[in-house]
Amino acid sequence: MSDVLKLAVIALDIELADPEENLSRVENLMREIPTSPDVVVLPELFTTGFIQDETLLAQVAERVDGTAMQTLKLLSRQYDTAICGSMAVEDGGKLFNRAFFIEPDGKSTFYDKRHLFCLSSEATMFAQGRRPMPVVTFRGWRIALMVCYDLRFPVWSRNGKTPYDMLLIPSNWPNAREYAWTHLLIARAIENQAVVVGANRSGSDDYGTYDHLTFVYDAMGQPIGHPLDDCPIVLAAPSLENIAKIRRRLPVAASADSFTIDF
Repeated sequence: MSDVLKLAVIALDIELADPEENLSRVENLMREIPTSPDVVVLPELFTTGFIQDETLLAQVAERVDGTAMQTLKLLSRQYDTAICGSMAVEDGGKLFNRAFFIEPDGKSTFYDKRHLFCLSSEATMFAQGRRPMPVVTFRGWRIALMVCYDLRFPVWSRNGKTPYDMLLIPSNWPNAREYAWTHLLIARAIENQAVVVGANRSGSDDYGTYDHLTFVYDAMGQPIGHPLDDCPIVLAAPSLENIAKIRRRLPVAASADSFTIDF
């Protein structure tokens, strides 16, 4: 069990529809991490970016046990770190924006994005997830996982029946909506009294630019991420004891409402 969990969040500049190149970039950037992280977080759809052509998307989407997943498992074992992110996956004849949490021993947890962005073709090209966000226990931390647009729906991320200490959110959230992005991340951290990681991409695509929008907030909504100079990596080292102190001082969970979500 680790009181401090070392995070490295890679703000990958994603090459559109080129999984091989994007995997290579991830491998190169992992070599640049100056510490030995417990968890590495990648952006949403890190192997392909958001593709608007359904035929092209189907061509580059992988099966969950394909090349990308096998590469990430090797990196996870090599660096003794968990790796999180999302990618386009074909499963049962449908396409999913599937998040993953891979552990060094090969254990993998998956989550299909529930809320598909209504202003893009995502809502028509991907199938909607039908299960709640998972909570993984890793090195003594309870870690929840969701994807980008899910952030706008606070009941979905409610810290309740399956409690968590940290919420990871792989994203492609453009600069044009920076105000909403930062304030929603802070709100989720404060209301759930949990560390929140907004793992955004960098670079640009047809939807806009994405630079400098990768953040880590503590359970009070204070920024604790430290960007590396000349490298798209943000480091943070949150503490479980700090979270426990915040919850003891203000036990808001005891007054929380319960909600029912229809699937």
